Amino acid sequence: MTSISASDDDIALTARSGRRSLLRAALGGGALLGGGAVLGTGLVAATAAPAGAATIGRERPTTPVSALHELVRGNRRWQQLREVHPHEGAADRLAAVSGQHPFALILGCIDSRVPPELVFDQGLGDLMTVRSAGEVLDEAVLGSIAYGVLELDIPLVMVLGHQSCGAVSAAVHAEETGEELPAHIAYIAEQIRPAIDHDQTGAARVDATVTANVRLVRARLAAEPDLAARVRSGRLAIVGARYELAGQAVGLLR
Repeated sequence: MTSISASDDDIALTARSGRRSLLRAALGGGALLGGGAVLGTGLVAATAAPAGAATIGRERPTTPVSALHELVRGNRRWQQLREVHPHEGAADRLAAVSGQHPFALILGCIDSRVPPELVFDQGLGDLMTVRSAGEVLDEAVLGSIAYGVLELDIPLVMVLGHQSCGAVSAAVHAEETGEELPAHIAYIAEQIRPAIDHDQTGAARVDATVTANVRLVRARLAAEPDLAARVRSGRLAIVGARYELAGQAVGLLR
């Protein structure tokens, strides 16, 4: 995945440009910050929290761009081992009793190595997380995402795949060998099967399928009428991304 730098001007341009914005391009299959851009590269040098900081501002991002920008900053802190672990104090816990106002919804895999709150250095009430093996969609997952977007007015949905995904590996292995998987695992594999990249072989096939599966799930979400209406109005963005276990970076996908 190619690393491409992005500046604060890129984010500002995204906010200003309406239908021509980079963010809308991403939703239509184009690049948001460039092909496979790594979140945070060159974007938060001036705004990263100082080492040892106890918290960050509580103001909730309210637009797709500002929500993405906050994820960028958090992932950059995670990569640099400069986490601030925000919104964990007594006042934050008390405030959470009266309601929740997450600024982004992360649809991620169940893999224990990819917890969204840690990967993006966010705290109590910041993210709504929905997790299924291989980011597979079913009615419960779709309903959970719809609740976050339609009821809580979350402006950003990110489908987050990851390097070395076991669910994707199982799906590829089952197709290649014809091995019968246990019933419920077979369902996961069948949902991933359309994304299998037959132009690759071996480990490269699994890796390519991780990316293709994120794109497939993102496209399925974007086709949901209620979500699509919000995308058209500019109130919602649905983006795809990958987390690289080796470098702890999250990269956006075309």
